[in-house]
Amino acid sequence: MTIRVLIADDQMMVREGFSVLLNAMPDIEVVGEAVNGREAVTKVRELTPDVVLMDIRMPELNGIEATREIVAADGTARVLVLTTFDLDEYVYQALRAGASGFLLKDASARQLADGVRVVASGEALLAPSVTRRLITEFSKLSEAPRAFTGAHAAYGDLTERETEVLVLIAQGLSNAEIAERLVVAESTIKTHVSRILVKLGLRDRTQAAVFAYEARLVTPG
Repeated sequence: MTIRVLIADDQMMVREGFSVLLNAMPDIEVVGEAVNGREAVTKVRELTPDVVLMDIRMPELNGIEATREIVAADGTARVLVLTTFDLDEYVYQALRAGASGFLLKDASARQLADGVRVVASGEALLAPSVTRRLITEFSKLSEAPRAFTGAHAAYGDLTERETEVLVLIAQGLSNAEIAERLVVAESTIKTHVSRILVKLGLRDRTQAAVFAYEARLVTPG
Protein backbone atom coordinates (compact mmCIF):
# COMPACT_ATOMS: atom_id res chain seq x y z
CA MET A 1 0.00 0.00 0.00
CA THR A 2 1.48 3.34 -1.10
CA ILE A 3 2.02 6.04 1.54
CA ARG A 4 0.87 9.45 0.26
CA VAL A 5 3.06 12.34 1.39
CA LEU A 6 2.66 16.13 1.29
CA ILE A 7 5.82 18.24 1.74
CA ALA A 8 5.37 21.69 3.32
CA ASP A 9 8.49 23.87 3.27
CA ASP A 10 9.15 27.39 2.01
CA GLN A 11 12.53 26.37 0.55
CA MET A 12 12.27 24.97 -2.96
CA MET A 13 15.51 22.99 -2.68
CA VAL A 14 14.26 21.20 0.42
CA ARG A 15 10.93 20.33 -1.20
CA GLU A 16 12.54 19.10 -4.40
CA GLY A 17 15.26 17.16 -2.58
CA PHE A 18 12.82 15.34 -0.33
CA SER A 19 10.49 14.68 -3.27
CA VAL A 20 13.27 12.99 -5.23
CA LEU A 21 14.33 10.87 -2.22
CA LEU A 22 10.82 9.77 -1.30
CA ASN A 23 9.55 9.15 -4.82
CA ALA A 24 12.48 6.76 -5.28
CA MET A 25 10.88 4.50 -2.65
CA PRO A 26 8.51 1.87 -4.04
CA ASP A 27 5.98 2.31 -1.23
CA ILE A 28 5.95 6.14 -0.97
CA GLU A 29 4.49 8.77 -3.30
CA VAL A 30 4.77 12.55 -2.94
CA VAL A 31 1.32 13.79 -3.91
CA GLY A 32 1.89 17.50 -3.42
CA GLU A 33 3.95 20.38 -2.06
CA ALA A 34 3.11 23.52 -0.08
CA VAL A 35 5.17 26.69 0.32
CA ASN A 36 3.55 27.86 3.58
CA GLY A 37 1.36 26.61 6.39
CA ARG A 38 -1.88 27.98 4.97
CA GLU A 39 -1.33 26.17 1.69
CA ALA A 40 -0.45 23.01 3.63
CA VAL A 41 -3.79 23.07 5.44
CA THR A 42 -5.64 23.60 2.16
CA LYS A 43 -3.76 20.82 0.34
CA VAL A 44 -4.35 18.33 3.14
CA ARG A 45 -8.07 18.80 2.54
CA GLU A 46 -7.67 18.51 -1.23
CA LEU A 47 -5.13 15.68 -1.48
CA THR A 48 -5.79 13.66 1.72
CA PRO A 49 -2.15 12.61 2.29
CA ASP A 50 -1.21 10.03 4.90
CA VAL A 51 1.80 12.00 6.13
CA VAL A 52 2.69 15.70 6.04
CA LEU A 53 6.37 16.66 6.24
CA MET A 54 6.03 20.02 7.97
CA ASP A 55 8.61 22.78 8.24
CA ILE A 56 8.08 25.03 11.27
CA ARG A 57 9.25 28.45 10.14
CA MET A 58 7.08 29.34 7.16
CA PRO A 59 5.29 32.54 6.04
CA GLU A 60 1.55 33.25 6.35
CA LEU A 61 0.93 30.39 8.79
CA ASN A 62 3.77 28.69 10.66
CA GLY A 63 4.13 24.95 10.98
CA ILE A 64 2.86 24.86 14.56
CA GLU A 65 -0.46 26.51 13.75
CA ALA A 66 -0.74 24.51 10.52
CA THR A 67 -0.19 21.30 12.48
CA ARG A 68 -2.85 22.30 14.99
CA GLU A 69 -5.38 22.99 12.22
CA ILE A 70 -4.60 19.77 10.35
CA VAL A 71 -4.87 17.63 13.48
CA ALA A 72 -8.14 19.30 14.49
CA ALA A 73 -9.74 19.02 11.05
CA ASP A 74 -8.45 15.71 9.73
CA GLY A 75 -8.65 12.27 11.28
CA THR A 76 -6.03 10.53 9.17
CA ALA A 77 -3.12 12.80 8.16
CA ARG A 78 -0.08 12.50 10.43
CA VAL A 79 2.39 15.36 10.76
CA LEU A 80 6.14 14.77 10.80
CA VAL A 81 7.98 17.98 11.70
CA LEU A 82 11.18 18.98 9.89
CA THR A 83 13.82 20.97 11.74
CA THR A 84 17.48 21.94 11.48
CA PHE A 85 18.01 21.89 15.24
CA ASP A 86 17.02 18.98 17.48
CA LEU A 87 16.59 20.90 20.75
CA ASP A 88 14.18 23.44 19.31
CA GLU A 89 11.39 24.86 21.48
CA TYR A 90 9.25 25.24 18.37
CA VAL A 91 9.51 21.50 17.74
CA TYR A 92 8.28 20.88 21.26
CA GLN A 93 5.32 23.19 20.63
CA ALA A 94 4.58 21.30 17.42
CA LEU A 95 4.55 18.00 19.34
CA ARG A 96 2.09 19.51 21.77
CA ALA A 97 -0.01 20.70 18.82
CA GLY A 98 -0.35 17.12 17.59
CA ALA A 99 2.69 16.31 15.45
CA SER A 100 3.60 12.62 15.54
CA GLY A 101 7.34 13.19 15.69
CA PHE A 102 10.18 15.07 14.05
CA LEU A 103 13.16 14.61 11.76
CA LEU A 104 16.27 16.68 11.23
CA LYS A 105 16.56 18.14 7.74
CA ASP A 106 19.93 16.48 7.29
CA ALA A 107 18.40 13.02 7.75
CA SER A 108 19.56 10.37 5.31
CA ALA A 109 17.24 9.02 2.63
CA ARG A 110 16.75 5.88 4.68
CA GLN A 111 15.96 7.82 7.89
CA LEU A 112 13.52 10.01 6.01
CA ALA A 113 11.70 7.07 4.42
CA ASP A 114 11.68 5.07 7.67
CA GLY A 115 10.31 8.08 9.54
CA VAL A 116 7.48 8.45 7.05
CA ARG A 117 6.67 4.74 7.35
CA VAL A 118 6.68 4.79 11.15
CA VAL A 119 4.35 7.78 11.34
CA ALA A 120 2.07 6.45 8.58
CA SER A 121 1.65 3.20 10.51
CA GLY A 122 0.16 5.13 13.41
CA GLU A 123 3.22 4.93 15.62
CA ALA A 124 5.05 7.95 16.99
CA LEU A 125 8.61 8.75 15.98
CA LEU A 126 9.83 8.56 19.58
CA ALA A 127 12.57 5.97 19.40
CA PRO A 128 15.55 8.33 18.98
CA SER A 129 16.86 9.38 22.36
CA VAL A 130 17.03 12.97 21.15
CA THR A 131 13.23 13.09 20.98
CA ARG A 132 12.91 12.09 24.63
CA ARG A 133 15.63 14.64 25.44
CA LEU A 134 13.65 17.33 23.64
CA ILE A 135 10.46 16.53 25.54
CA THR A 136 12.33 16.34 28.83
CA GLU A 137 14.21 19.60 28.31
CA PHE A 138 11.19 21.72 27.49
CA SER A 139 8.78 20.05 29.89
CA LYS A 140 11.08 21.42 32.60
CA LEU A 141 10.14 24.90 31.42
CA SER A 142 6.44 24.12 31.21
CA GLU A 143 4.04 25.30 33.87
CA ALA A 144 0.63 23.62 34.07
CA PRO A 145 -0.02 21.36 31.07
CA ARG A 146 -1.98 24.03 29.21
CA ALA A 147 -2.42 22.03 26.05
CA PHE A 148 -3.73 19.05 27.96
CA THR A 149 -5.97 20.59 30.62
CA GLY A 150 -8.81 18.17 29.86
CA ALA A 151 -6.45 15.23 29.76
CA HIS A 152 -4.93 16.20 33.08
CA ALA A 153 -8.37 16.22 34.66
CA ALA A 154 -8.96 12.68 33.35
CA TYR A 155 -5.64 11.35 34.63
CA GLY A 156 -7.35 9.83 37.65
CA ASP A 157 -9.46 7.62 35.34
CA LEU A 158 -6.42 5.59 34.34
CA THR A 159 -5.94 2.21 36.00
CA GLU A 160 -2.67 1.41 37.72
CA ARG A 161 -1.56 -0.72 34.76
CA GLU A 162 -2.55 1.97 32.24
CA THR A 163 -0.52 4.51 34.19
CA GLU A 164 2.43 2.12 34.14
CA VAL A 165 2.11 1.71 30.37
CA LEU A 166 1.86 5.51 29.91
CA VAL A 167 5.12 6.00 31.78
CA LEU A 168 6.85 3.42 29.57
CA ILE A 169 5.48 5.13 26.45
CA ALA A 170 7.02 8.38 27.67
CA GLN A 171 10.34 6.58 28.11
CA GLY A 172 10.24 5.76 24.41
CA LEU A 173 9.47 2.04 24.55
CA SER A 174 7.58 0.35 21.72
CA ASN A 175 4.57 -1.89 22.31
CA ALA A 176 6.77 -4.96 21.95
CA GLU A 177 9.29 -3.62 24.48
CA ILE A 178 6.55 -2.70 26.94
CA ALA A 179 5.01 -6.17 26.57
CA GLU A 180 8.37 -7.75 27.28
CA ARG A 181 8.95 -5.48 30.28
CA LEU A 182 5.52 -6.26 31.78
CA VAL A 183 5.52 -9.91 30.67
CA VAL A 184 2.20 -9.72 28.81
CA ALA A 185 1.09 -10.15 25.19
CA GLU A 186 1.75 -7.29 22.78
CA SER A 187 -1.97 -7.27 21.90
CA THR A 188 -2.71 -6.51 25.55
CA ILE A 189 -0.42 -3.48 25.43
CA LYS A 190 -2.11 -2.25 22.25
CA THR A 191 -5.42 -2.41 24.09
CA HIS A 192 -3.99 -0.48 27.03
CA VAL A 193 -2.55 2.19 24.71
CA SER A 194 -5.90 2.61 22.92
CA ARG A 195 -7.72 3.02 26.23
CA ILE A 196 -5.14 5.53 27.50
CA LEU A 197 -5.56 7.70 24.40
CA VAL A 198 -9.36 7.56 24.63
CA LYS A 199 -9.47 8.34 28.35
CA LEU A 200 -7.04 11.24 28.04
CA GLY A 201 -8.50 12.52 24.77
CA LEU A 202 -5.10 12.40 23.07
CA ARG A 203 -4.32 11.71 19.42
CA ASP A 204 -1.30 9.43 19.59
CA ARG A 205 1.72 8.20 21.53
CA THR A 206 3.63 11.44 21.06
CA GLN A 207 0.97 13.48 22.80
CA ALA A 208 0.76 10.77 25.46
CA ALA A 209 4.50 11.08 26.08
CA VAL A 210 4.36 14.87 26.29
CA PHE A 211 1.41 14.61 28.68
CA ALA A 212 3.25 12.14 30.91
CA TYR A 213 6.18 14.54 31.29
CA GLU A 214 3.99 17.56 31.88
CA ALA A 215 1.84 15.69 34.41
CA ARG A 216 5.13 14.78 36.14
CA LEU A 217 4.46 11.06 35.77
CA VAL A 218 8.00 10.90 34.41
CA THR A 219 10.75 12.83 36.14
CA PRO A 220 12.73 14.96 33.69
CA GLY A 221 16.41 14.19 33.68
